[in-house]
Amino acid sequence: MTRDLLRDLYATAAAALLVVAAALVGTAIEREHGTLHVGWPPLYANWGPHVGPGTPAALVVAVGVVACGPRVAARLPWRALLGAAWGMAMAWTWSLALIDGWQRGIAVRLTTKYEYLQVIDRFQDIPATLRDFTGHILLHSPDHWPPHVAGHPPAATLTFVLLARAGLGGGGWAGAFCITVGASACVAVLVAVRTLADEALARRAAPFLVLAPAAVWMGTSADGYFAAVAAWTVAFLALAVTGHRPRLTGFASGLLFGLTCYLSYGLTLFVVIAGAVLLLGPRRARPLPYALAGVAVVPVVFTLAGFNWWEAYHLLVERYYQGAGGIRPYGYWVWANLACTVLIVGPATVAGLRRTGATLFLPATRLRARSPLDAPLRGRTAERRGAFERISSAVRRRVLPWADMLNASAELRLAVLVAAALAALLIADLSGMSKAETERIWLPFAMWLLVSCAFLTRPRAWLAAQAALALLLNHLLLTGW
Repeated sequence: MTRDLLRDLYATAAAALLVVAAALVGTAIEREHGTLHVGWPPLYANWGPHVGPGTPAALVVAVGVVACGPRVAARLPWRALLGAAWGMAMAWTWSLALIDGWQRGIAVRLTTKYEYLQVIDRFQDIPATLRDFTGHILLHSPDHWPPHVAGHPPAATLTFVLLARAGLGGGGWAGAFCITVGASACVAVLVAVRTLADEALARRAAPFLVLAPAAVWMGTSADGYFAAVAAWTVAFLALAVTGHRPRLTGFASGLLFGLTCYLSYGLTLFVVIAGAVLLLGPRRARPLPYALAGVAVVPVVFTLAGFNWWEAYHLLVERYYQGAGGIRPYGYWVWANLACTVLIVGPATVAGLRRTGATLFLPATRLRARSPLDAPLRGRTAERRGAFERISSAVRRRVLPWADMLNASAELRLAVLVAAALAALLIADLSGMSKAETERIWLPFAMWLLVSCAFLTRPRAWLAAQAALALLLNHLLLTGW
């Protein structure tokens, strides 16, 4: 067994202990105080072993991807790979959802008292509803919105309103829409990784994006749809900063980022990932005017329609603490949320994140070895150099080689992208606005952590671990989404 593999297993074991600790401590807190408001800590779920019509299909998809996924991903033409990844991601998500049956697994998921479809009839006059949207956010307001409607900007609900007006009303169509669009997130991530890093790494990541444990919650949750919109935002920005039709792709990225911010307040944190993309892009300045023009479109439309994003966000914070958010203990969820993340990204991603850290740390080690400050100054000329010259020389020698390595190393560029996604997730965690249910809420960030699996050796073994986790979760628990 290699040293790297052994370290991967240590990291995975530590993550498993975190999940066990979150389950044991959470169960004790819920039994003693009842403040977590989840049925199977740390997940919003209940114990309920079961099988369903999706079970055989899920097993077939899992076996097929584990056995053939890495080889097929390496050999398919690029465009064919993107189509195959989208199709297999949909197959995996559909089959997992159907383990719970058509009704519970798909048709009624978005029709419960917490969900968007409960208020479709209240959007008969869309401009009037938008003008009055903030007046129904707080719990004591008249006809207050259900939790998910109040907890998101109105573009989330409007999506399902427009689906209904197009003749695709009801929970079945809404669920099918979320699965179909949500599965495209893996395609967007592959496009971004190929553009910013290289094609070989994207191909190695593809089977892990398809067979993600996150699919348990992608079908059917509106957050899967949000994840896809956010992922395509990053993909188009990656294309723009690398010179692929920068006007069009820059504008498309900005337009989708504006929409992302009006789908979920928390996804404004995707600006951190966008910053990493700009850092990695050789032509970062050229598409910025077009991206900024695109960003303005959705906010201008909603503002002119009478919706005030900032006012709604501040009211949401108040509403959050009026409900379960004001009861759930921050001291537990600030680390138990990370246990939820382990369950949605799987053991392979934990190992991949360890290797990401090693990839980021390696250039710093090399730079320290090459620094002029590590060796004593010699000779009269060196002694006469001023402090400014020494410092500027050190800066040049430290910064420029790191930039050279960033340009030369696809692995380092991928590690920077993954680190940015992890940073955005940690900011969301520390904010205290995501106490529990992060297995759903953090799906958009999880998609970008999964690509760290491209660093792994022995992909079939890690894919088998991913599939086993997803199948166990979906068959043993009755998840809320």
